Amino acid sequence: MSHSTFPGRSLPVFLLLAVWLLAAVVGLAVLTAYEARPGSTGQLFSGPIGDAAGPFSLVLVLHPHCPCSRASLTELREILARAPEGTTAEVLFVKPEGAPVGWEQTALWSAATAIPGVRVRCDTDGAEAGRLGVETSGHLLLYDAAGELLFSGGITRSRGHEGDNPGRRAVRALLNGQVPELRTTPVYGCPLRTPCTLCETEREPCQKATP
Repeated sequence: MSHSTFPGRSLPVFLLLAVWLLAAVVGLAVLTAYEARPGSTGQLFSGPIGDAAGPFSLVLVLHPHCPCSRASLTELREILARAPEGTTAEVLFVKPEGAPVGWEQTALWSAATAIPGVRVRCDTDGAEAGRLGVETSGHLLLYDAAGELLFSGGITRSRGHEGDNPGRRAVRALLNGQVPELRTTPVYGCPLRTPCTLCETEREPCQKATP
Protein backbone atom coordinates (compact mmCIF):
# COMPACT_ATOMS: atom_id res chain seq x y z
CA MET A 1 0.00 0.00 0.00
CA SER A 2 1.41 3.35 -0.99
CA HIS A 3 0.93 6.60 0.92
CA SER A 4 1.65 8.71 -2.13
CA THR A 5 -2.05 9.11 -2.91
CA PHE A 6 -2.94 10.56 0.52
CA PRO A 7 -1.96 14.15 -0.22
CA GLY A 8 -3.80 14.02 -3.50
CA ARG A 9 -6.97 12.75 -1.87
CA SER A 10 -6.76 15.28 0.96
CA LEU A 11 -6.11 18.29 -1.25
CA PRO A 12 -9.77 18.79 -2.27
CA VAL A 13 -10.79 18.71 1.39
CA PHE A 14 -8.32 21.45 2.25
CA LEU A 15 -9.49 23.45 -0.75
CA LEU A 16 -13.11 23.12 0.30
CA LEU A 17 -12.26 24.21 3.84
CA ALA A 18 -10.30 27.18 2.52
CA VAL A 19 -13.16 28.22 0.23
CA TRP A 20 -15.69 27.85 3.05
CA LEU A 21 -13.55 29.92 5.42
CA LEU A 22 -13.06 32.62 2.79
CA ALA A 23 -16.81 32.75 2.09
CA ALA A 24 -17.55 33.02 5.82
CA VAL A 25 -15.07 35.87 6.26
CA VAL A 26 -16.42 37.73 3.22
CA GLY A 27 -20.00 37.20 4.35
CA LEU A 28 -19.25 38.54 7.81
CA ALA A 29 -17.49 41.56 6.33
CA VAL A 30 -20.46 42.31 4.05
CA LEU A 31 -22.94 41.96 6.92
CA THR A 32 -20.86 44.20 9.18
CA ALA A 33 -20.54 46.83 6.45
CA TYR A 34 -24.29 46.71 5.83
CA GLU A 35 -25.15 47.14 9.51
CA ALA A 36 -22.81 50.13 9.76
CA ARG A 37 -24.06 51.84 6.57
CA PRO A 38 -26.49 54.67 7.36
CA GLY A 39 -29.43 55.67 5.20
CA SER A 40 -30.10 59.03 3.61
CA THR A 41 -30.90 61.91 5.97
CA GLY A 42 -32.59 63.89 3.20
CA GLN A 43 -33.05 67.64 3.02
CA LEU A 44 -34.52 68.37 6.42
CA PHE A 45 -37.05 71.06 7.17
CA SER A 46 -35.45 73.01 10.02
CA GLY A 47 -38.09 75.65 10.62
CA PRO A 48 -40.75 75.59 13.35
CA ILE A 49 -43.55 73.03 13.07
CA GLY A 50 -45.95 74.99 15.23
CA ASP A 51 -46.40 75.27 18.97
CA ALA A 52 -45.88 72.00 20.80
CA ALA A 53 -48.27 70.75 23.46
CA GLY A 54 -45.47 70.30 26.01
CA PRO A 55 -41.87 71.35 26.65
CA PHE A 56 -40.58 68.91 24.03
CA SER A 57 -42.01 66.93 21.14
CA LEU A 58 -40.46 63.87 19.54
CA VAL A 59 -41.40 62.55 16.11
CA LEU A 60 -40.10 59.13 15.03
CA VAL A 61 -40.68 58.21 11.38
CA LEU A 62 -40.74 54.50 10.52
CA HIS A 63 -41.36 52.12 7.66
CA PRO A 64 -43.79 49.52 9.07
CA HIS A 65 -41.91 46.62 7.42
CA CYS A 66 -38.35 47.65 8.30
CA PRO A 67 -36.77 45.06 10.65
CA CYS A 68 -34.02 47.53 11.57
CA SER A 69 -36.59 49.81 13.21
CA ARG A 70 -37.46 47.50 16.09
CA ALA A 71 -34.36 48.83 17.83
CA SER A 72 -35.44 52.44 17.22
CA LEU A 73 -38.72 51.80 19.03
CA THR A 74 -36.86 50.25 21.96
CA GLU A 75 -34.63 53.31 22.18
CA LEU A 76 -37.64 55.63 22.01
CA ARG A 77 -39.18 53.79 24.94
CA GLU A 78 -35.95 54.21 26.92
CA ILE A 79 -35.80 57.93 26.12
CA LEU A 80 -39.41 58.56 27.12
CA ALA A 81 -38.97 56.68 30.40
CA ARG A 82 -36.66 59.50 31.56
CA ALA A 83 -38.18 62.44 29.68
CA PRO A 84 -39.52 65.53 31.47
CA GLU A 85 -43.20 65.57 32.34
CA GLY A 86 -45.33 66.83 29.47
CA THR A 87 -43.00 65.60 26.72
CA THR A 88 -45.03 64.34 23.77
CA ALA A 89 -44.07 61.67 21.27
CA GLU A 90 -45.49 60.60 17.94
CA VAL A 91 -44.60 57.70 15.65
CA LEU A 92 -45.38 58.14 11.96
CA PHE A 93 -45.63 55.00 9.85
CA VAL A 94 -45.13 55.76 6.19
CA LYS A 95 -47.54 53.97 3.85
CA PRO A 96 -46.32 54.15 0.24
CA GLU A 97 -48.68 54.97 -2.58
CA GLY A 98 -50.55 51.92 -3.80
CA ALA A 99 -50.07 49.85 -0.63
CA PRO A 100 -53.15 47.78 0.27
CA VAL A 101 -55.48 48.51 3.16
CA GLY A 102 -53.94 47.51 6.49
CA TRP A 103 -50.43 47.23 5.01
CA GLU A 104 -49.06 49.39 7.82
CA GLN A 105 -50.60 47.28 10.62
CA THR A 106 -47.49 45.25 11.42
CA ALA A 107 -45.76 44.07 14.60
CA LEU A 108 -43.90 47.39 14.61
CA TRP A 109 -47.21 49.26 14.70
CA SER A 110 -48.34 47.15 17.66
CA ALA A 111 -45.03 47.74 19.45
CA ALA A 112 -45.36 51.50 18.96
CA THR A 113 -48.92 51.61 20.30
CA ALA A 114 -47.73 49.69 23.38
CA ILE A 115 -45.41 52.54 24.42
CA PRO A 116 -47.26 54.62 27.03
CA GLY A 117 -48.29 58.09 25.87
CA VAL A 118 -47.15 57.68 22.27
CA ARG A 119 -49.44 58.76 19.46
CA VAL A 120 -49.25 56.49 16.40
CA ARG A 121 -50.36 57.68 12.96
CA CYS A 122 -50.30 56.42 9.39
CA ASP A 123 -48.53 58.81 7.01
CA THR A 124 -50.34 58.06 3.76
CA ASP A 125 -48.12 58.41 0.68
CA GLY A 126 -45.38 59.69 3.01
CA ALA A 127 -46.78 63.22 2.82
CA GLU A 128 -45.70 64.23 6.33
CA ALA A 129 -42.29 62.58 6.01
CA GLY A 130 -41.80 64.39 2.72
CA ARG A 131 -42.69 67.73 4.30
CA LEU A 132 -40.19 67.11 7.08
CA GLY A 133 -37.54 65.95 4.60
CA VAL A 134 -37.11 62.53 6.24
CA GLU A 135 -36.09 59.63 3.97
CA THR A 136 -34.95 56.75 6.21
CA SER A 137 -36.83 54.62 8.72
CA GLY A 138 -35.73 55.30 12.28
CA HIS A 139 -35.25 59.05 11.85
CA LEU A 140 -36.08 60.95 15.06
CA LEU A 141 -36.83 64.66 15.28
CA LEU A 142 -36.87 66.56 18.58
CA TYR A 143 -38.58 69.95 18.87
CA ASP A 144 -38.83 72.45 21.70
CA ALA A 145 -42.02 74.15 22.92
CA ALA A 146 -41.76 76.76 20.16
CA GLY A 147 -41.54 74.07 17.49
CA GLU A 148 -37.87 74.67 16.73
CA LEU A 149 -35.82 71.65 15.69
CA LEU A 150 -33.27 70.68 18.36
CA PHE A 151 -32.11 67.28 17.14
CA SER A 152 -32.35 65.23 13.97
CA GLY A 153 -31.01 61.73 13.40
CA GLY A 154 -30.95 58.09 14.39
CA ILE A 155 -31.07 56.71 17.92
CA THR A 156 -29.32 53.38 17.28
CA ARG A 157 -25.60 52.73 16.81
CA SER A 158 -26.14 50.59 13.70
CA ARG A 159 -28.93 48.74 11.92
CA GLY A 160 -31.10 46.87 14.38
CA HIS A 161 -28.76 47.25 17.36
CA GLU A 162 -29.97 48.48 20.73
CA GLY A 163 -27.90 50.03 23.52
CA ASP A 164 -26.00 53.19 24.31
CA ASN A 165 -25.38 55.38 21.26
CA PRO A 166 -24.63 59.02 20.36
CA GLY A 167 -28.19 59.77 19.23
CA ARG A 168 -29.81 58.59 22.44
CA ARG A 169 -27.26 60.48 24.53
CA ALA A 170 -27.86 63.67 22.56
CA VAL A 171 -31.64 63.50 22.93
CA ARG A 172 -31.40 62.79 26.64
CA ALA A 173 -29.03 65.71 27.12
CA LEU A 174 -31.41 68.09 25.36
CA LEU A 175 -34.40 66.84 27.34
CA ASN A 176 -32.43 67.52 30.54
CA GLY A 177 -31.51 71.06 29.49
CA GLN A 178 -27.90 70.19 28.70
CA VAL A 179 -25.78 70.95 25.64
CA PRO A 180 -25.27 67.75 23.61
CA GLU A 181 -22.09 66.76 21.84
CA LEU A 182 -24.07 66.26 18.63
CA ARG A 183 -27.32 67.55 17.21
CA THR A 184 -27.36 65.27 14.17
CA THR A 185 -26.50 61.58 13.89
CA PRO A 186 -26.63 58.95 11.12
CA VAL A 187 -29.89 57.07 10.63
CA TYR A 188 -29.69 53.29 10.29
CA GLY A 189 -32.76 51.89 8.59
CA CYS A 190 -34.52 51.08 5.33
CA PRO A 191 -35.69 53.68 2.79
CA LEU A 192 -39.12 55.03 3.69
CA ARG A 193 -40.45 55.16 0.15
CA THR A 194 -40.46 51.67 -1.35
CA PRO A 195 -42.60 50.15 -4.10
CA CYS A 196 -42.66 46.72 -2.45
CA THR A 197 -43.29 45.05 0.88
CA LEU A 198 -40.04 44.69 2.77
CA CYS A 199 -38.90 41.23 3.74
CA GLU A 200 -39.87 40.38 7.30
CA THR A 201 -36.70 38.39 7.96
CA GLU A 202 -34.12 40.11 10.13
CA ARG A 203 -31.32 40.37 7.57
CA GLU A 204 -33.22 40.81 4.30
CA PRO A 205 -34.68 44.32 4.06
CA CYS A 206 -35.69 45.42 0.59
CA GLN A 207 -33.18 47.86 -0.86
CA LYS A 208 -35.25 49.21 -3.76
CA ALA A 209 -36.21 52.82 -3.11
CA THR A 210 -38.35 54.88 -5.39
CA PRO A 211 -36.73 57.96 -6.97
